[in-house]
Amino acid sequence: MAYSCRFPHCCACGICGLLLRFLSSDCLLRDTSKDLFVLFKDLGLPVGETSCFQLIAWLVVEEGLNQLPYTECTVTTPTGYKYEGVKFEKGNCGVSIMRSGEAMEQGLRDCCRSIRIGKILIQSDEETQRAKVYYAKFPPDIYRRKVLLMYPILSTGNTVIEAVKVLIEHGVQPSVIILLSLFSTPHGAKSIIQEFPEITILTTEVHPVAPTHFGQKYFGTD
Repeated sequence: MAYSCRFPHCCACGICGLLLRFLSSDCLLRDTSKDLFVLFKDLGLPVGETSCFQLIAWLVVEEGLNQLPYTECTVTTPTGYKYEGVKFEKGNCGVSIMRSGEAMEQGLRDCCRSIRIGKILIQSDEETQRAKVYYAKFPPDIYRRKVLLMYPILSTGNTVIEAVKVLIEHGVQPSVIILLSLFSTPHGAKSIIQEFPEITILTTEVHPVAPTHFGQKYFGTD
């Protein structure tokens, strides 16, 4: 489902490539159009009143969950049959970078209902234009957990870099952070990996042009 791009520790989900063109259109903001229903059917993907964005978010989140450690276990089915399967190791959580990162929370909840989610609010300072942390709330034992960091549009990478610094201050090692992103520019991915070589970035595509004002468009606050 994924292939490595030219940046170490950065992975792009190949299955999402055919859907990327739609994210720059209005279908991001409304229920799936007729054309997308046909596309989803052709790809064998679920069809329903689901936006294009939500579908891609699910795919990215699912691939992120695939990166988490697991252990083998025996599952007993309702019919009494025993099946040798796997389960996640304890100690995982999500962290969304407000506000656009909150748009990916539902996808994570849909895939893993019981997972705990923390939040970070980072905005640009009006005078210096530098990313500044205004709020951070995490599970108290986050330093023991693997972290799925959610931020849809990775442009310069400055916001994510500040978020990772906050996580490090709370005892989280970069090697256990998986950044879930829908779009990333080469500059953004390179900036983050240069600052934190051990972090893992999971995105749909690395492209020089990324959508702008994602949060305002998704939440309808243009």
